[in-house]
Amino acid sequence: MFIDFPVVDAKMEGLDQVVLPRMVKIRQKYDPYQIEDVPGHLRRELEDKVKDKPSLAGKEIAITAGSRGIPFYQEIMKTLVDCLKEWGAKPFIVPSMGSHAGGTAEGQVEMLATYGITEESMGCPIRATMDVVEVGTLADGTPVYCDKYAYHSDGIVVVNKIKPHTSFKGPHESGLLKMLCIGLGKHKGAATMHMKGYEVFDRLIPEAGAVCLEKEPVLFAVGLVQNAYDDISNLEVIDKTHIAQRDAELLAIAKDKLAKFKFPDTEVLIIDEIGKNIGGAGFDPNVVARRDRRYPGALVSQNIFVRGLTEATHHNASGIGTIEVTTLRCVRDVDWAITWTNMMTANFLPGCRIPCFAENDREALRWAIRTCTGIDYSNARVVRIRDTMHMEEIQVSENLARELQSRDDVEILSEPFEIDFGADGYIKD
Repeated sequence: MFIDFPVVDAKMEGLDQVVLPRMVKIRQKYDPYQIEDVPGHLRRELEDKVKDKPSLAGKEIAITAGSRGIPFYQEIMKTLVDCLKEWGAKPFIVPSMGSHAGGTAEGQVEMLATYGITEESMGCPIRATMDVVEVGTLADGTPVYCDKYAYHSDGIVVVNKIKPHTSFKGPHESGLLKMLCIGLGKHKGAATMHMKGYEVFDRLIPEAGAVCLEKEPVLFAVGLVQNAYDDISNLEVIDKTHIAQRDAELLAIAKDKLAKFKFPDTEVLIIDEIGKNIGGAGFDPNVVARRDRRYPGALVSQNIFVRGLTEATHHNASGIGTIEVTTLRCVRDVDWAITWTNMMTANFLPGCRIPCFAENDREALRWAIRTCTGIDYSNARVVRIRDTMHMEEIQVSENLARELQSRDDVEILSEPFEIDFGADGYIKD
């Protein structure tokens, strides 16, 4: 459901005091290690770690496929399918993304297609359903669910990247166990888990994950970690008995590799795009913490201005309600039915509130600066990023660039320049 919002003629005293800053391009430097040949590395891992290959002959094996963007996602899935076929198995892919893509089987198949994962490209069926099987219960009686096709298969291969979660902290966050109990639990399973509240997820995820590992026909997992440049730095095939252990250990590695800003705070942060492929909140609070001190080392800003949505998010603007300012073009691009479905499932209605929306980028930035407190409106500290997964080359205001020029892990890439707005007031990319 899209809404044709009108232009809002809002009045704001003191807007004439705002001076838009000149910007400077900088490069932030991080550990660059990455796996160069991801499909080859995965094939070697599979050959080495999967021990009883003859037993898979003739077996129907479900491979989970989530909604998060992963480098070489298509190649990873194709390698898995090909290896299983070579061992005589009959693999198929199961969309495993909870309530994402509108909470429908059709929407989840379409989302996988945006990553190049189709029946034609994979050479195997994609079996999509919202039907689930109750596989067990937690100590408090909460039911645990599994996708019908995966549960009735001869084996499940769990594929997911491991990363810090955007809403809770614990030994297991976004990773293999969460894929089992929430992603593979489909809409019903995701809603059931989220009804308990994020404040208990540090206990809930390992408990529910243990039920899934005991009750479901899990064979092995493929866990991966991305570095600060969004490249894959760790990729492991993990046998069933070590999935929980390695999920926790790889999470610690992922937290260490997470890209962070080379400065502690700013007044206005411009994010070009948010989306579910970036994170559950549209952006990663582990990188952009706002005023939340649960995320040490993340950027603190007074106001966030979001310019638009990623293509891969399929108009899902989950998390948009947590920012202050956006544009008319952005709110008109939101499918509110999909967004509300996702946020209702997550029990986080503030995430789908409609923020202030300006007629264009120029006005949105002026509003964001003017509504900061205790600052000089003619000398605001402003940062612009593409999204929280791309943190290498960013833009900072001229005053902030001067503070960073002596750092060894920051490279100044340009002279100061004016923000280039088009005739319609939107930034020309």
